[in-house]
Amino acid sequence: MKPNFYKKIILITSLVVGGLGAAAGVALAVANISTSASERYAWNDAIGWIDFGNDQVEVTSTELTGYASSNVGYIALDCATTPAPPTPSCTGGAGDWGVVNDGSGNLSGWGWNDNIGWISFSGASPSYGVTFNTSSGVFSGWAWNDVVGWISFNCNNSGIGSTCSVSDYKVVTTLSPPAPPSPAELTSSIFDTQATGGAAINTIMWQGDLPSGTEVSFQIASSNSSSGPWDYLGSDGTSMTFYEPTGPNIQAKIRRADHNNKRYVRYKVFLTAYGGQSPTVDDVIINYSP
Repeated sequence: MKPNFYKKIILITSLVVGGLGAAAGVALAVANISTSASERYAWNDAIGWIDFGNDQVEVTSTELTGYASSNVGYIALDCATTPAPPTPSCTGGAGDWGVVNDGSGNLSGWGWNDNIGWISFSGASPSYGVTFNTSSGVFSGWAWNDVVGWISFNCNNSGIGSTCSVSDYKVVTTLSPPAPPSPAELTSSIFDTQATGGAAINTIMWQGDLPSGTEVSFQIASSNSSSGPWDYLGSDGTSMTFYEPTGPNIQAKIRRADHNNKRYVRYKVFLTAYGGQSPTVDDVIINYSP
């Protein structure tokens, strides 16, 4: 029986989407708030403008994610994509908090700012809340914070008379987010198994970090010549699919029919960011049998 060898094909130091984003056209957030000057700001009398059009806020049919910008720092809209500690985490005492959309544009739940604390998006006494029109994307209504008070999402909010003649502000979502970012990719160097009769390429595994919603995937190429040809193939033997280990330190089985009795091997690794976070790949390890 032939022995198996785990061979580290290439050592990657902190390969992240941010490092490849400019070349690969990768965005770090799937934002869908208008960037127009009159369609991105909410207002509070104590802290001034709150910018939701900073390329970080995404509105979906179930929630708001990301964070707005303000004079008192980031306002996080969900616990999973907060910009930095000490914002309450999803696993802390506050639980899995965030701003929820009921599917009809009625928002509820909580945002958080490290300086002023919790921001409520709906309440019953007195009755208030933030909504948006699912056709036009226009926000209206009020959120509440115990430190700074009311936060207005539209200059034409009822109850105070229109102030739009002074400043025609509102928050507007484009509803449909842009296409998901294309993965950043890196092609490895050529590795020689030194098996003159060729080797069997068995599994691929990676080590690093995989934040929620991000992805790491691979395609494998092999040849009996160091000059190729190099056909990068996925799990069904075509260039249209990928090997997708479910996380770091988990092996994915490589389709033997595509890479049996081949001496040279290389791979492409694809990294996809989500919600301002990127996976990090430190090592890629391939198992082969000579």
